[in-house]
Amino acid sequence: MNYTNKAITLAITLTLMVGCFSGYAQQDAQYTQFMYNTVAINPAYAGNRGMLSAIALHRSQWAGLDGAPVTQSVSVHSPIGLSNVGLGFSVVNDKIGPASETYGNIDFSYMLDVGAESRLSFGLKAGGHVLNVDLQSLEVPDPNDPRFQQNIENKFSPNIGVGVYFHTAAFYIGASAPNLLKNEHFQASNNQTGASFIAAERVHYYLTSGYVFDVDYNIKLKPATMVKVVAGAPLQADFNLSMLYDEKLTVGASYRWSAALSGLLGYQINDQVMVGIAYDRETTDLGNTIFNSGSYEAFLRFELQRNYDRMETPRFF
Repeated sequence: MNYTNKAITLAITLTLMVGCFSGYAQQDAQYTQFMYNTVAINPAYAGNRGMLSAIALHRSQWAGLDGAPVTQSVSVHSPIGLSNVGLGFSVVNDKIGPASETYGNIDFSYMLDVGAESRLSFGLKAGGHVLNVDLQSLEVPDPNDPRFQQNIENKFSPNIGVGVYFHTAAFYIGASAPNLLKNEHFQASNNQTGASFIAAERVHYYLTSGYVFDVDYNIKLKPATMVKVVAGAPLQADFNLSMLYDEKLTVGASYRWSAALSGLLGYQINDQVMVGIAYDRETTDLGNTIFNSGSYEAFLRFELQRNYDRMETPRFF
């Protein structure tokens, strides 16, 4: 990597470190294909597809920049028998620069049929995450800076979250806060300067919604949105429009407010397996650097149909 790329990478890393270690807001893992990974941010979604559903997702953000965010997510959820209870489990590994976090959560939902084709669900999320920060690996301007002399290793923090989710045959809306605990990660230097920092987590609030329009017998359109609010950070809003053709091929485009434009492509291989990819291009100054090749995301979903009768969420959400 040449010196220009090193300088850009260091600038981005230090900016993110300042955000994390000076008490400003941290951002949860980001997903362009949020409409397929709803259970990761809203525990009330667990079991709402009416079948066992498992999804694995990989995201590489700002490809070409050393230390850029990389995320892997695996989640499984299902209704329990004929009851109104849904259970889920998810693991997320999120790495950026010298910091990596691994999240493990169990999701519980209780679903109420409030109409012939509508359901209201309430959810709880419980688990924790482990934080590791290799501060000594950073190329900082001052190698003797006491704030970068001691690593954070296997710092465990508990987590609880809540959510609510409502859907009909063609519409859904959900609100959630997947992490309600404001954990602080304190790190103090052993030298005489007494320099220290605190990484304070903030509560992230999500609002998701979408509607499915039947254009004709084999074409459906679905506008969808996700809004994320966190204190100390700009409002993030994603707007997506996807088309489903013949219950198999999905083509879509997204706009992340003042941040990125995205293209999405999905294919339902059979009743059990779906694959999807997405590409983001930054609309900020960061997207104009020659070292940023955009962001890539891919997922694989497996679902096991149930034989007994139960209202199922339309495949499009």
